[in-house]
Amino acid sequence: PMENGVGQESGTPEPPAAAPRAPRARPRLVFHTQLAHGSPTGRIEGFTNVKELYAKIAEVFDISPTEILFCTLNTHKVDMQKLLGGQIGLEDFIFAHVRGETKEVEVTKTEDALGLTITDNGAGYAFIKRIKEGSIINRLQTVCVGDSIEAINDHTIVGCRHYEVARMLRELPRAQPFTLRLVQPKKAFDMIGQRTRSSKSPGEGRVASGKETLRLRTQGPAMLEEGPSPSEEEAARRVDDLLESYMGIRDSELASTMVEAAKGSPSVAQLAQGLDSVLGEFAFPQEFVAEVWAAVCHPKGNQE
Repeated sequence: PMENGVGQESGTPEPPAAAPRAPRARPRLVFHTQLAHGSPTGRIEGFTNVKELYAKIAEVFDISPTEILFCTLNTHKVDMQKLLGGQIGLEDFIFAHVRGETKEVEVTKTEDALGLTITDNGAGYAFIKRIKEGSIINRLQTVCVGDSIEAINDHTIVGCRHYEVARMLRELPRAQPFTLRLVQPKKAFDMIGQRTRSSKSPGEGRVASGKETLRLRTQGPAMLEEGPSPSEEEAARRVDDLLESYMGIRDSELASTMVEAAKGSPSVAQLAQGLDSVLGEFAFPQEFVAEVWAAVCHPKGNQE
């Protein structure tokens, strides 16, 4: 009968051998990682935000953290649907895309919108997430999804948030050429051309929801959470779409943050204040804030 409760009781003493070890503040989560253009597999653990994650990956492969442009989950391709955002599933395999060639492109704004959607990697690099069909940028063959924007007219933008970069691009005058300095992710020889058509590898695709994920935060420690519920995912996707249409940026982590802020806001005015405290005094258009609030708090009304 003695054995029944052993280990189940919260008060069961630790075996003496384990006593000297300080209690670990967070669970020991080990993730597998590779460089997207090809490398051995490394193991990383003990990071709580994106900057620390990049530092750990850089350490494993003996490169500088500033070499890493962005990471994708479960695919080595530059697949913007698989970007590492604020959440990593515990089974996810992390691929780091590192700096390849630098290129300069001259662009003339013939219309207000360039057709770029920008996101950032959480560690100081803004990069191109989407290029709109038929847009100014779309006509420039040299600019690709996944390119990091390093400078606008020799003015370096490393360290700027993506919404600041989007605003700079929007405020550039029409009909006056400007130069973009871009860094493209390094490609493996076999990725050029042939790998893009390969069938999905077994690890690809979304990990089913309901699995635990590691949630990375800009401030504070990483948290183990249940994956977001379908309704939260849907709300975050709608907010991400609104971000794109109003701001020219996509950022699933920012969208999730906004969903959280809206869920706790009884009114549009309070959401506006809440967003200010999260993002600093970045002036979101009033109607944008109202749409975010409606998308999260009254999703049914949105279907009409």
